[in-house]
Amino acid sequence: MSPWLAAARAVGAEIAARHADDVDVRARFPGEALAALKDRKLLGILVPESAGGPGAGIADVVSVCHELGQHCASTAMIYAMHQIQTACIVQHAGQDPWLRTFLKRLAEDQLLLASATSEAGVGGDVRSSICALTERRGRFSLVKQAPVISYGEESDAILVTARRTPQSPASDQVIVVVPRAGVEFQPQETWNTLGMRGTCSKGHRLTVEGEMAQVIPVPYADVSSQTMLPVSHLVWSALWLGIASDALGRARAFVRAEVKTSSGESPPGGGRLAGAAIELQTMKSNLITCLRAYEAAIGSADRLSAISFAVAMNNLKLASSQSVVKIVGEAMLICGLAGYRIDSRFSVGRHLRDAHSAAVMVNNDRIIANNATLALALRDDRELLA
Repeated sequence: MSPWLAAARAVGAEIAARHADDVDVRARFPGEALAALKDRKLLGILVPESAGGPGAGIADVVSVCHELGQHCASTAMIYAMHQIQTACIVQHAGQDPWLRTFLKRLAEDQLLLASATSEAGVGGDVRSSICALTERRGRFSLVKQAPVISYGEESDAILVTARRTPQSPASDQVIVVVPRAGVEFQPQETWNTLGMRGTCSKGHRLTVEGEMAQVIPVPYADVSSQTMLPVSHLVWSALWLGIASDALGRARAFVRAEVKTSSGESPPGGGRLAGAAIELQTMKSNLITCLRAYEAAIGSADRLSAISFAVAMNNLKLASSQSVVKIVGEAMLICGLAGYRIDSRFSVGRHLRDAHSAAVMVNNDRIIANNATLALALRDDRELLA
């Protein structure tokens, strides 16, 4: 077991799990768990050794997300989103002095990164922007209406997408790293949702200022396709697997308890355990396959930008988001009323509500439509993950 996974396991079991229900009920930021993750130096594990970090790999982050997802889905999602932003800087900063210095600060001070990629008025298309950088004497400013920024007010820095210039088309985007001191938040929306309540994903009007050196020197189109998209689908799938794993674990414990108190007879839903276990194994295998494909492609812009790679990663997100709901639903049926109750140790109500967020985090219908277009360009389905 890696030291990062061991640390995550301790944070999850000892802290995140203890506060998970309160975080959910009050829709509050899981401050205790995030403070513990910072104390154990887990926020900066992706920062390479050359920039002052430990140089962990994406597989380590996936393992941590899976572990945290078994205890508090909101904590896991915040950690996952932070690592998506970190990966974008690590993979695309190059030798830029400002960004390399920022990565060193991230590792040393355990900075928490958020992102503002969505924007009001573009219909949910994160690959289009209305706002734009206005440059003057080496500095920039921009104003962005962001309908969703997860834990923005709790973050130490935020990555913001915008058009490169006021004259640029909507798709000509850049992504800029902005420390908290350079961002003014004006809340526009509240966060009172079915699940993932602790992510505190309010909408804001952002007023941003900074130096042009803070702009990642790669078009956002490349950052998105080569890093943000695959890493998002990997870490999200990992934490959804964690949700499903814990729900099924509760169902298994329920069946065992029932067998002990009913002369060895399995409860009515006990037969569902085997089927749900197959679904969980398939979900895990799919994640591992895509993780290995991403690891093999890192460093190759051609492989990371390939249509077959994008389709495969999109398929991972689609399959995982569907499987987590199915598995948790099966767990509820296995546990019966005990799984349905909020005050039961076998309750999977929070798990089910959190699981349903998966299909609307980059809406599955949008991904399916994109895949339908991409699939036409594939020469052969054997290209997938080849």
